[in-house]
Amino acid sequence: MQPPFTLTTSILHLLTTISEKLGEINAEGFRRPKAELRKSNRIITIQSSLGIEGNTLDTAQVTAILENKRVIAPQKDILEVKNAIAVYKRLSRFRPHELADFLNAYKLLMKGLISQAGKLRSSQVGILKGSQIAHLAPPGALVQGLIKDLFAWIKKDNHPLLIRSCVFHYELEFIHPFQDGNGRMGRLWQTVLLMHFHPVFEFLPVESVVKTRQKEYYKALSLSDKAGNSNIFIEFMLGAIAQSLDEMLAQSRKRPNASERMEIFKQSIQKKSFSRKDYMAQFKDISTATASRDLQGAVGKGILSRKGEKRLAVYRFI
Repeated sequence: MQPPFTLTTSILHLLTTISEKLGEINAEGFRRPKAELRKSNRIITIQSSLGIEGNTLDTAQVTAILENKRVIAPQKDILEVKNAIAVYKRLSRFRPHELADFLNAYKLLMKGLISQAGKLRSSQVGILKGSQIAHLAPPGALVQGLIKDLFAWIKKDNHPLLIRSCVFHYELEFIHPFQDGNGRMGRLWQTVLLMHFHPVFEFLPVESVVKTRQKEYYKALSLSDKAGNSNIFIEFMLGAIAQSLDEMLAQSRKRPNASERMEIFKQSIQKKSFSRKDYMAQFKDISTATASRDLQGAVGKGILSRKGEKRLAVYRFI
């Protein structure tokens, strides 16, 4: 199997652009984002990918589920988020070229949602747009062979992994190997593939860009179907990756405000008591006066408790 696509001028330009942005990330030490950025980006990734499929939960509700807090929402939506959290926690364990790992990820992602979780479909399916069939997937009898061929190709092909990951994503949507959840699996497995190209992709929320450009995403899939190759979809996904890298660079360079600093420090110190000096050791670029204002403000808001006064004060998160 050789999926049909060609390296257009636009695709080559996007490859160069992405390489330059990854170079900036390497130079500025963002290969693995800070803990607070990893957490927020993971939440955005999960919320966005499920939101594309119609899940109604927002980032605050996804955060609450991640922190084992009670959320009032449709049970199906809650279960989708819980499953996605479980899968994304295991990202580094999945072997990108192993079909067994791919099916195991699907089983975890769709657990309790469909009866065929973890299994390839055997029946005919089509994608409706209104009352019209927008895409008629290959017959169920061909699915297993097509997926095996796709995994064999992605393992042996010599094109840049950025290209191969986009082609894989498109081909997976074309084959539509599952009863449900094909879109979220395509986005998930492209991440698994790209993690082996650069570690930043584990926490890069490309899905957020795709969600904001959702109509373009589906249009790129449709136009690629009509063209008989994945060029248009490759260009779209490379553009989304480039945009997401831009946003991560801007986010990483942004100096946190007082409330953001307090949340970051809470993750670090947890329930231990601490002094102003300990707080300043975490944020070396703030002054003593700024640290005092941060701590005093948090005490006033009921976020911190305080014993003692001024530099001898000891704080603890409530």
